[in-house]
Amino acid sequence: MFDLKPAQYKCLCASNSVAIPDFSTGETNLCTKMSKSGTKITFYEDKNFQGRHYDCDCDCADFHMYLSRCNSIRVEGGTWAVYERPNFAGYMYILPRGEYPEYQHWMGLNDRLSSCRAVHLSGGGQYKIQIFEKGDFNGQMYETTEDCPSIMEQFHMREVHSSKVLEGAWIFYELPNYRGRQYLLDKKEYRKPIDWGAASPAVQSFRRIVE
Repeated sequence: MFDLKPAQYKCLCASNSVAIPDFSTGETNLCTKMSKSGTKITFYEDKNFQGRHYDCDCDCADFHMYLSRCNSIRVEGGTWAVYERPNFAGYMYILPRGEYPEYQHWMGLNDRLSSCRAVHLSGGGQYKIQIFEKGDFNGQMYETTEDCPSIMEQFHMREVHSSKVLEGAWIFYELPNYRGRQYLLDKKEYRKPIDWGAASPAVQSFRRIVE
């Protein structure tokens, strides 16, 4: 029996296996090493860090049973991916360390959040990504180590059909200037948009995830 304060809930999933989808294979893998040293995120029901809250220091596939809504978030350690639906599905938002007093501050569409996981930052501070105008790494390729607010202006591309992340972790955005739906890309190859979780090649900007 857990002794929890009425308005505070703590993550209980650190010792459990949680299903994490792999979009590149269509499979769902079990992640058992959930706790990340130095990572912590707190979800609050109301704006400005008020109301009931839920503390988490590990990947959690479903916390909406504890909070009916989420209107503010405090990230005290690490960088986190938070998801609209359970099991790391639906709209995703990347949150580095900081305070988010309203859901508009993380570009949220509404106050619905149900799952989260810590983002692994690798590469020792190095960043490099390649984007391709066609699937399976065909067509024109562009390589960069910097953020890109508009692929149309910088590379004269309308869409991204495949990508290779050579160093670091990156975020693809559906719209220019880091707006719209977000997609997390770790260090690996993505032969088609579904590999990074997208239904279409609509990518108009991207940037590095920096701790």
